[in-house]
Amino acid sequence: MDFIVMADAQPSVLIVDDDATFASAAADFARAHGFQASIAHSLEESRRAIQRGMSDLTMLDVTLPDGTAFDLLDELDAGQHCRIALMTGEASVESAARAVGLPVLDYLVKPLCPRQFESLLQQASTRVQARTVTTRLPGVIGECEAIQRLAEDLDRVAPTSVSVLITGESGTGKELVARAVHERSKRRGNFVAVNCGAIAPDLLASHLFGHERGSFTGAQQRHVGYFEQANRGTLFLDEITEMPPALQVYLLRVLETGEVTRVGGSESVPVDVRIVAATNRDPVQAIGLGLLREDLYYRLADFIIALPPLRARGDDVLLLANAFIERLNAEHGQARQLAPDAERMLARHPWPGNIRELRSVLQRAYLLSDGPLVRIPTLGQRAMPLHQDRNSIVFHVGMSYADVEREMLLKTLANVDGDKTEAARVLGVSVRTIHNQLARLSVAEAEGAAPHA
Repeated sequence: MDFIVMADAQPSVLIVDDDATFASAAADFARAHGFQASIAHSLEESRRAIQRGMSDLTMLDVTLPDGTAFDLLDELDAGQHCRIALMTGEASVESAARAVGLPVLDYLVKPLCPRQFESLLQQASTRVQARTVTTRLPGVIGECEAIQRLAEDLDRVAPTSVSVLITGESGTGKELVARAVHERSKRRGNFVAVNCGAIAPDLLASHLFGHERGSFTGAQQRHVGYFEQANRGTLFLDEITEMPPALQVYLLRVLETGEVTRVGGSESVPVDVRIVAATNRDPVQAIGLGLLREDLYYRLADFIIALPPLRARGDDVLLLANAFIERLNAEHGQARQLAPDAERMLARHPWPGNIRELRSVLQRAYLLSDGPLVRIPTLGQRAMPLHQDRNSIVFHVGMSYADVEREMLLKTLANVDGDKTEAARVLGVSVRTIHNQLARLSVAEAEGAAPHA
């Protein structure tokens, strides 16, 4: 996936209405919102306008001097055409029913409400933005403030040699950002990615550092590890908190010495590797739970990039959705569009699975769609993460006391930068209580179970 910054392409609108006063006012309104606007007063004029080039949005009055909007719709290739809004001064069940199933963005009753018109233009503009883009950085699609800051951060850190720690919920695009760091760096070696939680702990050392022949059962030949494979390049350590603590000690030594020793070997091999690590946990909480060594954290976190969850990215949801649809269209040779109700549903959903969930939902909906419109089935509401920001916690009815205690302890530790003595003072308990509770949490994490009071 590419990191996309919006191009300066100006969206266009064609207004087809025999009421010259209304058409002129609507065109002025669209121009004020950044659109190129053209006007047609009949079907014949609209056909000539369409022959000159498709508009990104066509607003069609249902009744025209030489026919109806449906006469024009019947002539158009619905799959290849722009978004269409039907307008009428006298709504009828018959005309509304005919609009169902057509690539119609909305069915509007005049006089138009300015807010409704603005929403119509915004939806059309979003679709244009998803299609007309320029690639600036490998990474994620978006134009919200957080993503713009991400672009600025990458400009600053990528050309350097410092280690980078990327934090963010699962599905926010951490590996894409890691690749962006590598591709914008001056390093000419390979980008090598490894998920520390996807490899058995007893094999991870061999994968990372390599092994010599005969070093263990099954080691029939020398194996070059990920560090050597990434020499003069970048090694991406995803889910770093899943690495066993004993192996974290050796990793720290490799980072400090710039040398690896293969499992079963005695020779030190020099490596020039830039490390980009990632975690979906709060690093301070992971340190408190004993999942991440504090000294390794400071070695990895020369520069921290925090990726926002999709629910915090505003209109990027629709921008991403339309970009995914365009990509699926290119893959399948189609020209489908999101149905209006689908766009509204996508904008309201909290996306606990972030971009990964959005992509999955759209792909399934696309493959199940038969006509030109992609409709989204009802999306389930999953529980949202409890952590809202550094200084607040959200509890919900039905939470156990154990869960409440856990959230309060971890958020307090995060707020005092892991200082257990200060956390004990703030919570009004002993330091021993803090250590005992962290020990219970650590065991629960290891067992994959919820902690019990």
